[in-house]
Amino acid sequence: MSNDDTLIRSERIGFDQVLGFTITDRHARGRVVRLGPVLETVLSAHDYPPAIKHLLAEALVLTALMGSLLKEEDSQLTVQAQGKHGPVDLLVCDYLRGELRGYVGFDRDMAGAGATSPRLESLFGEGYLAITFDLAASGERYQGVVPLEGTSLTQSCEAYFAQSEQVPTVLRVAIRSEGRHCIAGGLLVQHFPEGEEGRERLHVKESHPEWEHVAIMAGSIRHDELVDADLAMEDLLVRLFHEEREVRVEPLSQLTRGCRCTVEHYQNVLGRFPEDQRAEMRDPDGTIPVDCAFCSKIIRVPV
Repeated sequence: MSNDDTLIRSERIGFDQVLGFTITDRHARGRVVRLGPVLETVLSAHDYPPAIKHLLAEALVLTALMGSLLKEEDSQLTVQAQGKHGPVDLLVCDYLRGELRGYVGFDRDMAGAGATSPRLESLFGEGYLAITFDLAASGERYQGVVPLEGTSLTQSCEAYFAQSEQVPTVLRVAIRSEGRHCIAGGLLVQHFPEGEEGRERLHVKESHPEWEHVAIMAGSIRHDELVDADLAMEDLLVRLFHEEREVRVEPLSQLTRGCRCTVEHYQNVLGRFPEDQRAEMRDPDGTIPVDCAFCSKIIRVPV
């Protein structure tokens, strides 16, 4: 089958973009992403050791994949993981209008140099993962919380979809880091038994012959394929699902590194504090210094 037969709509996709696809005969949809410059910009905000860089890169890929499922432009996805008894106490990433940001709070002495990608338990100790969808149109918030279990954050996110969303989901993430340069790629594939997208919840059947086939194909993706800058993402989908009669492909979000650390934003936040508390926070020049954890900047806010 030729690419023209398989790909109904596609453009050449480079770094920092999300590609959406639908396998119509299998009632499955998915997302594929490959991060480059945006990832490096986020990672460069702090002097993260290799294991923490790997963790944050994985989290940003997962956030881009899940955030791109949102249909309303001003809706937001937040991924937050908290732990105790491990070097990482907080990880938070969010997605809003194609903007990605992320931060990891960690104990440098406990993290050490270590391995590049240690097991989840050795990073967080005990902990939980919270995934929150803030929907713009209705103003509603949906949140699912699952234990941080398995060997990776990716496995915990799969558990979230199985337990909170009840949607069969395959997630794969790969990261390649060489010095200051880092590439990360990811694949998300989901099954909708009735061929419906966008349903808030789904009561699934116990057996899905169609899904079992798609899950096997999606699970066969190789680490090097996800981070191969010379392999276009639409070509990657052709490799994976070349046996399918039709795979509809659509370019989605162009991703950027986002941060909302503006003077106006912090004036609004600090304005909620009583005046006596703001007075204690002010420097002699009359401004309050605010350290943005996401971009590692000090913003001086006149309040």
